[in-house]
Amino acid sequence: MGGGLSIYRTTIQAFARLLPQDCHVCGQDSGDRLICAACESGMPRLAGPLCPVCALPAAEGATCGACQKSPPHYDATLAPFSYAFPAAHLIQRLKYRHRLPLAGWLANEIALRIASPKVDCILPLPLSAQRMQERGFNQAQEIARPLAQRFELPLMPAACIRVLDGAPQASLPWKARQANVRHAFECRIDLTGKTVAVVDDVMTTGATLNEIARTLKLHGAQRVENWVAARTLPG
Repeated sequence: MGGGLSIYRTTIQAFARLLPQDCHVCGQDSGDRLICAACESGMPRLAGPLCPVCALPAAEGATCGACQKSPPHYDATLAPFSYAFPAAHLIQRLKYRHRLPLAGWLANEIALRIASPKVDCILPLPLSAQRMQERGFNQAQEIARPLAQRFELPLMPAACIRVLDGAPQASLPWKARQANVRHAFECRIDLTGKTVAVVDDVMTTGATLNEIARTLKLHGAQRVENWVAARTLPG
């Protein structure tokens, strides 16, 4: 069943690249592109010096004061976009309107930021069983799959599961988000000495990614990197 679904999704994405497209942002004819050239040029790309740990703006690209004061469990964060229009619009279309070809496009944008990955495996941020049933797919896994194929790295969607499903993080004040995800994940394998890339669509406060990194390190992971499509910036 799982293999058949994977083949179906791959086929759909391949046909989407071949057929004439309407841009997923402006709706205009974009030829064989998912995003027209004009809208792609308007993407909110993260630029300037960024903290290598949390990917927020930081002087001279040094580790920011917040990460120095309270080091997170993850070690690095990479994101091509800030979570603003039109990148946010594309992520929402993937997530809530099942526009699966956008997962490959977002994965490619992440890959362009990675010169040579120094990780042992890729782990998509897991959804709870209830959320998976409601949505029908995990957008993080859809983004992670082409990254694993491109870099020839093991994709490990079953290595970690979400055992607690609190209120959606987006519905909570920032300060409440860390408590909401405490002990939310369970790791099923030994990761001793491994460097793991955790893939997700959006990083906001980093609370969820911090919690899964904590869980992975309790199971031996030496280093955890966040590979996300978009980073929410302060303000």
